Amino acid sequence: MASSPLLTRISHPFSSLYPTKITPFYLATEQSFKFPSTPFNFVKHLSSNDNPTIFHNFNFDSFYANLIDNSSHKINITQVHAKLLLLGIQQNGFLVSKLVNAAVNLGEISYARKVFDKFPDPDVFLWNAIIRGYSKYNLFASAVEMYSRMQVLWVSPDGYTLPHVLKACGGIPSFRMGQQVHGQIFRLGFEKDVFVQNGVVAFYAKCGKIASAKVVFDRLEIRNVVSWTSMISGYAQNGQPIEALRFFDEMRSTGVMPDWIALVSVIRAHTDVEDLEHGKSIHSCVIKMGLELEPDLLIALTAMYAKCGQVMVARSFFNLVKVPNLILWNAMISGYAKNGYAEEAVKLFRDMISHNIKTDSITARSAVLACAQVGSFDLARWMDNYISKSEHKDDVFVNSALIDMFAKCGNVDMSRMVFNRTLDKDVVVWSSMIVGYGLHGRGREALDLYQLMKQSGVSPNAVTFLGLLTACNHSGLVEDGWQLFHCMKDYGIEPRHQHYSCLVDLLGRSGYLDQAYDFIMNMPIEPGVSVWGALLSACKIHRHVTLGEYAAEWLFSLESYNTGHYVQLSNLYASARMWDRVAKIRVLMREKGLSKDLGYSLIEINGKLEAFRVGDKSHPRSKEIFEELESLERRLKQAGFVPDRNSSLHDLNEEEMEETLCNHSERLAIAFGLISTAQGTTLRITKNLRACINCHSATKLISKLVNREIIVRDANRFHHFKDGVCSCGDYW
Repeated sequence: MASSPLLTRISHPFSSLYPTKITPFYLATEQSFKFPSTPFNFVKHLSSNDNPTIFHNFNFDSFYANLIDNSSHKINITQVHAKLLLLGIQQNGFLVSKLVNAAVNLGEISYARKVFDKFPDPDVFLWNAIIRGYSKYNLFASAVEMYSRMQVLWVSPDGYTLPHVLKACGGIPSFRMGQQVHGQIFRLGFEKDVFVQNGVVAFYAKCGKIASAKVVFDRLEIRNVVSWTSMISGYAQNGQPIEALRFFDEMRSTGVMPDWIALVSVIRAHTDVEDLEHGKSIHSCVIKMGLELEPDLLIALTAMYAKCGQVMVARSFFNLVKVPNLILWNAMISGYAKNGYAEEAVKLFRDMISHNIKTDSITARSAVLACAQVGSFDLARWMDNYISKSEHKDDVFVNSALIDMFAKCGNVDMSRMVFNRTLDKDVVVWSSMIVGYGLHGRGREALDLYQLMKQSGVSPNAVTFLGLLTACNHSGLVEDGWQLFHCMKDYGIEPRHQHYSCLVDLLGRSGYLDQAYDFIMNMPIEPGVSVWGALLSACKIHRHVTLGEYAAEWLFSLESYNTGHYVQLSNLYASARMWDRVAKIRVLMREKGLSKDLGYSLIEINGKLEAFRVGDKSHPRSKEIFEELESLERRLKQAGFVPDRNSSLHDLNEEEMEETLCNHSERLAIAFGLISTAQGTTLRITKNLRACINCHSATKLISKLVNREIIVRDANRFHHFKDGVCSCGDYW
């Protein structure tokens, strides 16, 4: 700024307050402010008693209010504040309120509080300014505290005080305090103030008292977009998405246009009910309103598309945000994990922590879930190591997920280690461990843990019993399973379809087919696909064609295009050597355009998963793999192994149609594992189909011949092969 007599004369008093290079803000704006046309330097005489006319004509409030309103940095506010102190007008409540509001708007809440505390007798406007500031930055406890002090000093709140206090009460939440404020609203006569009543509606909704919010809403004579949005958000946040969508439709029918806050809640409601079609229509509305780059809407859209399986679309929204916040990271990682994109979820999680972005419990659980789906034991150990060094190490939900992860990655002993170190064991932790034992066929250990659970005073839930029944099923513990099923009612638990199908499977696999049929006929609920499927599977094992055909008829009526049902029936016919009926099933499948699932196996080598299909020769080490296969086949024959060729039609996939049985995908995976790892290394294999009887028998013998433990996870359970024996006891 060019030098001027005005600048020269009034810069001196501030020389001790500011660096010489910083021009006081109120001087920097002198050219943009209309000073009185008096031909002398009026600022010089502002404190002079010789010029009363200047004081009379000059509007201090307007001048300094303009400076405060145009403040863009804290330094501007402090300069004006200092000038007010020098002029002795720091007791001007109007200007001090302006200062506090300006500081709040700039995020300087601590400075705003200091200015407030220096004012001897604040009026309601000044109280409003500081309460608004605390509420704006979610410092809810401080906002409520200031409101309480305001009451003690007998300052009556107005229509601008109460909504901010209600927001704070809902944010803590403090339902009792909010009720008291609601009562005061009636006493002060604000029951018809829409602004205040909207705050009441939002308060009750945030506290989960949606019925009370509805009562207040129904009494409103005037309902604006905030009124409707408060109710829509309340229903969406309190697990009532259908009601949220109904209110949205009603709002639109009254002609009220939604704002972006309402659209966020509506998108979340469509996400909860997984209604992608209508969610897309709301997305179109967002685009038409020009709100597609609104951060909260981007988060909501990302979550919706991710949860509904459109992860590529979700990722495109995620990539639009330059600095994604935690909610957005969680939406994307969770979306990947829950829709079969486990490796992408893990990669994104690694990216997140590499950028030093703070994770929360939801992030950790989603990442652990993804690791469980990948099935890599090395990755599982890495995740466990990360969790143990993070703030989530004592999180009961994260530890439950870790227990499940290790069980699904083939090491239930590591699951037990996590279980033992978890201090606060709730029903979820106990159930996760029991389910893990069930998955690995360790029925007795699951039952022992159940007894310890009851001794600890923890009541089982539906998941606990499902894990127990699965454990009994995989271990052939018929009597124990039967008793457990019938004691569910002692805990007030109604069996679900999964419990019924598990018990049918338990009875059927053990040969009690008539009892399984009678049990189905007396079920209090309509038998579903899982129940009839369990019966058909049992009929295949015991070659009971008539009952199996009856079960298949029900399956075809419920799911006529499910390939698995036709394959199961064909397997039943094949086991009974009824080849003409096998042929008819093949024809029927072709007529319906049904194709068979192709078998594949994955093996983890040095943390990397390698995939193999039947007769696969595409691997770079294919020559070595098949040489190892031939060697294994010779050793098997020498040991007396004779394959059962009647089982070669199992699952009717290409794998079982091969002329030789030694090229099945799990055999290839085993051969690759043997040539790629050191002697004694455990081999971990995942197969997408149920293990066939030949490969199961061969793998038992291979484990003894090569002195290795081989862990195979098939479509039903885990098999631990060691010293010629399988953990399933040939019961699967």
